[in-house]
Amino acid sequence: MIYRTALTALALALTGLVAHPAPAGARSDASAPEWTSCPAYSDEVIRGLGVAEDKVAAFRSTMKRLECGTVRVPLDHGDPGGREIDIAVTRLAATDQEHRLGALAILPGGPGNSGYLDPVLRAALRNEEMAGLNERYDIIGFDPRGVGYSTKVACPASPAGPREPGTLTEQAAREIYDAQAASNQECGRSDPAFLGQLTTENVARDLGLVRTALGESKLDLLGFSWGTYLGMVYRSLYPGQTGRAFLDSVAPPWTRLDEHAKGAAEAAERNFGRMAAWLARRDGLYGLGATARQVRQEVAKLVRAYDKTPRTYSNLSRPVDGSAVADLARRNSTEWTRAGKALSELRKATGTTAPPTVKELLGAPMMGTPVPGAPEMLNLTMNRAVACNEDSSRATFDAAWRDYQQLVKRHPATGRSWGPPAMCQGWPLPVRQATLKRSGGSLVLAGHLHEYMSAYDWTLQTRRAIGGTVYTVADDVHVSATRVPECAADVVRYFETGKIDGGCAGSPIPS
Repeated sequence: MIYRTALTALALALTGLVAHPAPAGARSDASAPEWTSCPAYSDEVIRGLGVAEDKVAAFRSTMKRLECGTVRVPLDHGDPGGREIDIAVTRLAATDQEHRLGALAILPGGPGNSGYLDPVLRAALRNEEMAGLNERYDIIGFDPRGVGYSTKVACPASPAGPREPGTLTEQAAREIYDAQAASNQECGRSDPAFLGQLTTENVARDLGLVRTALGESKLDLLGFSWGTYLGMVYRSLYPGQTGRAFLDSVAPPWTRLDEHAKGAAEAAERNFGRMAAWLARRDGLYGLGATARQVRQEVAKLVRAYDKTPRTYSNLSRPVDGSAVADLARRNSTEWTRAGKALSELRKATGTTAPPTVKELLGAPMMGTPVPGAPEMLNLTMNRAVACNEDSSRATFDAAWRDYQQLVKRHPATGRSWGPPAMCQGWPLPVRQATLKRSGGSLVLAGHLHEYMSAYDWTLQTRRAIGGTVYTVADDVHVSATRVPECAADVVRYFETGKIDGGCAGSPIPS
């Protein structure tokens, strides 16, 4: 999930044209990166990164071109003479240096995702179109503070969901809420000096020092999910040092987690309407109803039935209750074929083992020993700290429980896939929010018309707040713009020419 900074329209209007001052004494320079040998990965690790077998050799070949290093930055940018931390940085130099256009930084999602290998995974190996971006641009990757090869800390994992399957009761929800609050207290107090500095603005300031260390006058930006909010903040801090920016699956210009949950839940239920219509046209195959309305009613009925009588299967670690059914109902279109089959299987399941497609989609892999040498791709401590440091809602239990009940009532097919919208109760550190501002630079906001992880309306809210051009991807697939060749070609063309059209079709609906 992605989290944003809360700003009112009035604040944006008043601050839109005002320069953002750096903290007193903030550093404006940085020494050159300390370049070292890049990590070596086994074939098993490479495949675990999502690299197809036929691209393992290409991954290794590209890694030979990758430069790996670290840049020292202040832990607290308001105290440049204090403690320093390392930011892990990578660079894939442009292959056509004679016609080089500049340096393009890839901004990872999360918060908490690694971006260290993004020059290889998101650019060079993604597809032919994206590989072309490296011809005239240096591609810059990095691990944000708190992640991967950068300086980080670890808190114990926060508590999981309900211990018992079935309808979530108020008592069970309160126990979960209290356990999360206690976990947040323990985490936040474990290293407040470090955890309190895990904010989007500090990551943006780190990136500003990385730019200086690399000797670049500007950075072009390619951001994904939370990385779009990071791009907004960086651009607000350094408008004169920001080139072209393409932000895919756009965040809203605020960070209230309660509002985030509401907006995402509404978008998920709307998109289920598309799925229901698709399933209805194939009633002979799925048997869930001949109209979208019938499919909606049938899935809502399944949610209620499995909440009333959860099923435990011998070959599935997760009990199947209403939340599992709702999870299937909110899958994006790339999974409609399998999700529809799994829902159909649940209508008539009678055995002690989960039906095959149910097991395929809901079966969590057994957690084994981590593969030696595998890089950290997600740091949950950083995720929690950034989200909670910037969440101004920090909902009380009564508010979270009320919102959850309304959410389930309003969204009968998908609502049970969400828990009460509370994550940051008990977080002991103060709220720290960035300020977003307009600037005259080039900005493209890629919103996906039907997705829920970054609801399309957030793209429009962000445009109203900071400007930019909306590029509409007519699908429901999170951050798909660089994965679909047609859309990826537009992305590359934008960075080469500064021109962009109105959008692309995105990931196709299954035929």
